[in-house]
Amino acid sequence: MKKPRISIHWFRRDLRLQDNHGFFRALTEHGDVLPLFIFDSNILDKLGTTHDRRVDFIHRTLHGLQGQLVTAGSSLRVEHGDPIAVWKRLLDTYDISAVTTNHDHEQYANERDSQVAALLTAKGIPFRSFKDISIFERGEILKDDGKPYTVYTPYSRKWHAHFKPEMEEPFPSEAHLHRLWKTAPLPLPSLASFGFERTDLEVPSLHVPDKLLKHYGETRNLPALEGTSKMSTHLRFGTVSVRELVRRGRKLNATYLNELIWREFFMQILWHFPHPERAFKPAYDNIPWKADETGFQAWCAGRTGYPLVDAGMRELNATGLMHNRVRMVVASFLTKHLLIDWRWGEAYFAQQLLDFELSSNNGGWQWASGSGCDAAPYFRVFNPKLQQERFDPQLNYVKKWVQEYGSANYATPIVVHEVARNRAIETYKLGLGEKGGGNERQTKLFA
Repeated sequence: MKKPRISIHWFRRDLRLQDNHGFFRALTEHGDVLPLFIFDSNILDKLGTTHDRRVDFIHRTLHGLQGQLVTAGSSLRVEHGDPIAVWKRLLDTYDISAVTTNHDHEQYANERDSQVAALLTAKGIPFRSFKDISIFERGEILKDDGKPYTVYTPYSRKWHAHFKPEMEEPFPSEAHLHRLWKTAPLPLPSLASFGFERTDLEVPSLHVPDKLLKHYGETRNLPALEGTSKMSTHLRFGTVSVRELVRRGRKLNATYLNELIWREFFMQILWHFPHPERAFKPAYDNIPWKADETGFQAWCAGRTGYPLVDAGMRELNATGLMHNRVRMVVASFLTKHLLIDWRWGEAYFAQQLLDFELSSNNGGWQWASGSGCDAAPYFRVFNPKLQQERFDPQLNYVKKWVQEYGSANYATPIVVHEVARNRAIETYKLGLGEKGGGNERQTKLFA
């Protein structure tokens, strides 16, 4: 039997039909497009759980895409397994004219794509990848000497200098769905068929009011308010276009735009320095971290006796998300108050976060510990009590997540802030081989 002649768009971090660069190219330049998603067993097998909100989020999103595609007279093909094995099966099933996808910047994804490209190219099939998850990527924003930026502010200045309004214009892929391959709906595998189960997932809304973005600068640090866009999950899985958010940020709020640029800053850091397991500043690998399992478990469970830290960890455990201001506080507490290696905290966040992105997670943890690029100096130790008094003065956030706060059932502090702060500074000095410790002037938030 003659195999169907098709092209394929391989969805990965771009789970939407609208304003999708690679999908737009497939539809307009190739046609007869079969949309494909692969649940990559090389990734899933390392999760170590059958109860993962991210896998559930992807699965639910794919069902939504399938509904749209069936309405357009086509279907999504969903596979599970090693990508190379999957592509070999697809080559046996279809006469593939071309494959499109969108770039990823993580090391595993790049290695995987190189292997798939080699397989397809050997068969005479072009494998084309496009920029879609960021405005600038990889080596597009460099210093005048051609070296990568490792400090955010000059990077952001160059970002703005190189930005052109046409970069935020959408790729109207949704206007070309008539170019999909016409087929009856293909079955979507259940979560259970590859070893996972439904979770208590609450999907963040895709709607961000203009009013929220206009006041983002005043509300983003207040965890009790609905003051952030909650777009991090949608950006991670591509259920929203970064071009749309940049467009709105440029129009409504420069502070919000800067947060999107921070995301791209950390992406290019990972691209140029693909060793996230090491401290970005090598000297920080000499810090004598404590292997404090008891303290770590108290931190994970939100039972440290510091209410803002505990509220943040309980929010994470319950929802897979945590307010960004609180992420900084809990990360500082683990690395400085408890002197536990930032890699422990990074790994726990990687397990729990619905919006987990390697570049941002690694960048944020190294920033908090002092070991990363453009990081907070080691002698700045967040005071969790003062952070709570400034950003949650009415305790609305704390009481939402730590319901026993104020009662005899609430945990006593596992460390004394002043003692832990001094110990952290001295330990860092020792590890870094410093005598004087540099400028230790503190704002009240770091006292």
